[in-house]
Amino acid sequence: MYSRLYLQVLSVSFLSKRKIYKKNRMSGESPKLEDLPKVDPSLKSELTTFESSQLKHAETQEKVVLPTQEDITQEKTHDAVLKGVEEFDRHQLKHQVPQEKNPLPDKDVIEQERGQVKLMEGIEGFDPAQLKHAETQEKNPLPTKEDIEQEKKA
Repeated sequence: MYSRLYLQVLSVSFLSKRKIYKKNRMSGESPKLEDLPKVDPSLKSELTTFESSQLKHAETQEKVVLPTQEDITQEKTHDAVLKGVEEFDRHQLKHQVPQEKNPLPDKDVIEQERGQVKLMEGIEGFDPAQLKHAETQEKNPLPTKEDIEQEKKA
């Protein structure tokens, strides 16, 4: 409980001192007594009687991770590429006229394709139920056995 309270008082005190410091730094004056932050008397007595021996010991661990040799080489190559792009002189490039590789079809090709599409639609949309029944008539009948034998004899 003491440590939380202590931290709250310190943070309030720090923020108010910081405001005063900024204000005085700009004006060039030292802070006045009435401008300094006021601490509640009950908190002040708790702060003065606080014993730091009640705090638990904690060891600090530095978590600074240095880059590996591989990271350094990757960063150097990346920086070199960026520097090359930034310092590139575009006036060294030769002028190139773009050539159209996929020209649009002309009017004849479009008409021909439309005819093919209409033909395919007609085939796909054909309804055999619309056909009329028709009787087939043989106009060139096959010869009978007798006709074949007569021709063989002749």
